[in-house]
Amino acid sequence: MDWHGVLALWCGVFGLVALVGYGRSLAGVTRAQRTVRATGRIERVREPRNGSSDRDGIAVVVRFQDPSTGEEFTVTNDGDCGDRITTAWVGREIGVHYPPGIPHAFRFVNDPRERSRGLAWPNSAVFLIYVGLVVVASIDWGWPWSLVAVCGPLTVLTAIHLPGERRTTRSRLDALAAMVSVPGRVVAVLRTVATDADGDVRTSRTPVIAFTTQDGTAVTAYYPSALPDRAVVHGQDLTVHYAPGDPADFTPDLAATRRSVAGNVGFAVTALVVMAAATVAGVVLLR
Repeated sequence: MDWHGVLALWCGVFGLVALVGYGRSLAGVTRAQRTVRATGRIERVREPRNGSSDRDGIAVVVRFQDPSTGEEFTVTNDGDCGDRITTAWVGREIGVHYPPGIPHAFRFVNDPRERSRGLAWPNSAVFLIYVGLVVVASIDWGWPWSLVAVCGPLTVLTAIHLPGERRTTRSRLDALAAMVSVPGRVVAVLRTVATDADGDVRTSRTPVIAFTTQDGTAVTAYYPSALPDRAVVHGQDLTVHYAPGDPADFTPDLAATRRSVAGNVGFAVTALVVMAAATVAGVVLLR
């Protein structure tokens, strides 16, 4: 079987996967669409023990109600229960997902508004079909086609995305400017030891901070992973900046967060320029 036969088989298999996936989504019978979505409320929060693992998240007790029966359930996040709870306070709402009629098979979701149409598999299948077409076109017509076929669409998508990214960045900077400051404290430093594929032992550390909002809400949260935490130690006092309407939106280092947000537009512009240049280079090489 030559390359074109392999391509035909490749496109046929993944085309069938995409067709079935999109059909199931339109019919509303995908697993994601059949999932029951309830809103739970945290009733108790347990402060992590210093030196323990960060894999399980902050221990919480959650109460939720089955929308179809009205029955209430009180559960904890012991074991594998979906999203790791990294920011918690009594009264916080979190999503609870489970198969129809099986509320004890619940999984927590940090965003109660999260929705899905179950399109991950068919979208991935379409992407793989496109990859197959690009590979075979590059073999038949030369590698510059790869630059045109890959970087061309990405350039268009980035150009379309850039105005929205600028608006999002401005909105985020405004939200950071409106944050209020309160004292906080590092109540634990979690450590996880893992061995990678090469047998090397790696230790990760995750500080846990506690702060009380101006309206008296006691918040326990993992230190933001996007910020450097090497100098943060157990018992350290620090200043926490948080959004008044959402204590889950907080940062102990406002200046670093501002720099990171402002850099998003610069990264998008750089990516646009690089991909556009690669596309032009591909077109020139094809001549």
